[in-house]
Amino acid sequence: MSTDSGEATAGAAGSPRRMRVAVLDRDTGFIQVLVKRLNAHGYEQRSLPTAPGVDALVALRVNALVIDPAMLGADSWPYLERLCARLPGLAIVVCTGPSSVAQRVRGLRLGADAWITKPCHAEEVIALLQAAVRRSRRSETPLDAVAQFGEVMVRPDLHQAYVGETSLELTAREFELLQLLSGTDRVLRREEIYERVWGYAMAHGDRSVDVFVRKLRQKLRAASPGWDYIHTHFGVGYRFAPEREGERIADAALVGGMEDDRSSGRLAIVR
Repeated sequence: MSTDSGEATAGAAGSPRRMRVAVLDRDTGFIQVLVKRLNAHGYEQRSLPTAPGVDALVALRVNALVIDPAMLGADSWPYLERLCARLPGLAIVVCTGPSSVAQRVRGLRLGADAWITKPCHAEEVIALLQAAVRRSRRSETPLDAVAQFGEVMVRPDLHQAYVGETSLELTAREFELLQLLSGTDRVLRREEIYERVWGYAMAHGDRSVDVFVRKLRQKLRAASPGWDYIHTHFGVGYRFAPEREGERIADAALVGGMEDDRSSGRLAIVR
């Protein structure tokens, strides 16, 4: 297998940054070749002799996993299901011996990103990992699209946000956070935010997301004081929805008035 620098450079150039790969397999020959190629691409890797619990895997701070279910025996399906449910941003490539169509379909439906049959080429496994990590990090809106939210203009081409001509002076991490949050109208869990912005699973008790959301809020409020942009869903995460402060107060008053009318048995009529 070629290990010339040109091949390694070409592979790394089109691949995601900061890929950290855990390998859960007992095939020493396969592990040796795969680890060699991962190192050639400049990726961090960790070979695991046994299947770690989900929390232990989170502590390893990996964002990709190569797994052979044969190593887990009867517990392979429950284990894979737990991983996919708890770590939706983890790129998972199943690499195992011959399997049935039903097994492959089941694994993919549980949440595995790809299923490849041994014997296979290490570069193909790495290419599948790269594609899966790219998908998990991709925003739900085009990354190069200029977008306006309330008074804030997001400029991916400049990696910055503006109110009028004034820059919010966001750091790289703050901009990535803003771009992720503003790319969807749904609530994003803290764990998902961490995985997509930091690039690996969030360790238990890590408050980095809350700290950076607070910093981003402060800059948004300083530049656009009449608006609220980031809303907290306690115990869950954050949602991005630009709202004028006056509109939010009026909506709250309207809801409160309707509740008072319902409690008194009268119908509120808006004229």
